[in-house]
Amino acid sequence: MWLICLIISISALVLMGAISIAVNNSNYTKKHRFKLLWAFCGAVLIAAVVMFIPIHYMPVASVRGAGWRAFLLSVFNSIQIFMGGCEFGVIKEGLAFCPNNLYMLYQIWSAILLIIAPILTFSFVLSMLKNIFAYIRYYGSFFKDVYVFSELNDRSLALANNIRSNSKKAVIVFTDVFGENEESMFELIEEAKKLRAICFKEDILVINFKRHYSKKTISFFTIGIDETENLNQGLKLIERYKQRENTNLYIFSTNVESELLLCSTDDSVVKVRRINEVQSLINRVLYERGQTIFDSARENDEGTKDISAVVIGMGRHGTEMVKALSWFGQMDGYNLEINAFDKDPLAEEKFMALAPELMSDEYNGVAVDGEACYKITVHPGFDVESISFVKEIHKITNATYVLVALGNDEANIRTAVNLRMYFERMKIHPVIQAIIYNTQQKNALMGVKNFKGQDYDIDFIGDREAIYAMDVIIDSELEQDALQRHLKWGKEDDFWNYEYNYRSSIASAIHMKARVERGIPGANKAEAELSDEERHIIEVLEHKRWNAYMRSEGYIFSGSNDKNSRNDLAKMHHDLVDFSSLTEEEKRKDSSVGTK
Repeated sequence: MWLICLIISISALVLMGAISIAVNNSNYTKKHRFKLLWAFCGAVLIAAVVMFIPIHYMPVASVRGAGWRAFLLSVFNSIQIFMGGCEFGVIKEGLAFCPNNLYMLYQIWSAILLIIAPILTFSFVLSMLKNIFAYIRYYGSFFKDVYVFSELNDRSLALANNIRSNSKKAVIVFTDVFGENEESMFELIEEAKKLRAICFKEDILVINFKRHYSKKTISFFTIGIDETENLNQGLKLIERYKQRENTNLYIFSTNVESELLLCSTDDSVVKVRRINEVQSLINRVLYERGQTIFDSARENDEGTKDISAVVIGMGRHGTEMVKALSWFGQMDGYNLEINAFDKDPLAEEKFMALAPELMSDEYNGVAVDGEACYKITVHPGFDVESISFVKEIHKITNATYVLVALGNDEANIRTAVNLRMYFERMKIHPVIQAIIYNTQQKNALMGVKNFKGQDYDIDFIGDREAIYAMDVIIDSELEQDALQRHLKWGKEDDFWNYEYNYRSSIASAIHMKARVERGIPGANKAEAELSDEERHIIEVLEHKRWNAYMRSEGYIFSGSNDKNSRNDLAKMHHDLVDFSSLTEEEKRKDSSVGTK
């Protein structure tokens, strides 16, 4: 009996330890790893009970009911060791009946269990106290604005840091926080402490945030790594707080289904924003730095200027930039050409599937009066480290703007540096922007020079702290400009609730700023102040921009000028025609939305 119980006792603990290590090194969520702590306590309890059975059974083996008595005493003593109330003397007395060859081993094993159990108990008590203190601090913030994050990670921490720097009185709350021994999590928790943040172990859906002053704002951010979980949490938060005024929800998701599902939440008073970080970055680059694209354009023999854009990488950022450049580059006096490269041999076909009419032979590279004018070429199957890529780049002798978006900081830096070398050999100096997520690397690389002191002149964009900032996510100047454009023809609720309205107005605001800075006649005037000539210029330009934008979103011509032929489910629109084919009513809409 002694040997069998010892083997079972040790095996129970060793097996659970092996499972814990395996799961901890896997892709399981932190919640699963937390549940292992409970399982580990259960394994210690089982190991202790089995270890105690021969100690209590052997001295009274001949007595009737000895088995039940031994089992109950074993359970009792096992519970005691978790509370630190079981003395080693109880074990020592029972070991008098233990075989000599197992005596020492049994002593050591029982001592190990007597040490482990109280430590686990202390850990649980400490954990509970931490959570109680978190609740006390939260309820103490009853009359303050609260910012609640669904997870503690580098993105949420960057945004929380920016919120704190802009509002010292803001209350920062992180949920689903686990005090693990992993170095990365330890560092995040330490940074959260510096923010005086409140950290809850529970999921954002478990905690009741309704117990808060109704006139103060609660802003929720579902900002985990799993975008599907972000959406699910967001939908449940909308349902739970749909009657609470002063409630904002920011759902971080680039998934298409999030756009569709959030359209069904218009019965809620919660202000919902889907944060598409990819679109947000590209929009912000064009809104804040887009003038460099026009400034770098080269004058041609015809008196106009050529924008020759090169996009390296047709992932999410690259694809979004190609789409955006197609409408952003619609400007009087400028010609637009875009060359995009990707390693995927199907890159061109995939982009054509996203925007079929934008890439059709009818419009792509074809000059038609009153129509968007551009030339987009997607080069599939090109590895940036191959000689074929280098040869293809050398064919673009007039490059004026380059975006490097390969999805990896190291690859983006290396490729941007190589491109500067290639273009210098060609004696041209285009604007080069490269996406760098790591803020420390970005700061270190700003203004970097070679050993001769020559500046690489590469603009590194998209770092974590720049993207996850209060003036980008919460209080965006671009967003407010877009809202004002939307109010020219729609209601404010429709701007926030429907992605179509939001994205369209954002694009309009970006181009509006660009045309004012380019000095387009009438662009900085109200519609009523336009001369006939200015009105015509604005209307034609706005329609060209709108055509390119709609096609970049996947829309095609409905086949008829009849407005009843419009079908947004099919992405078909009756106004996707040249300017001269529009009705006078539709032309007036262009001057209405195309002016201040």
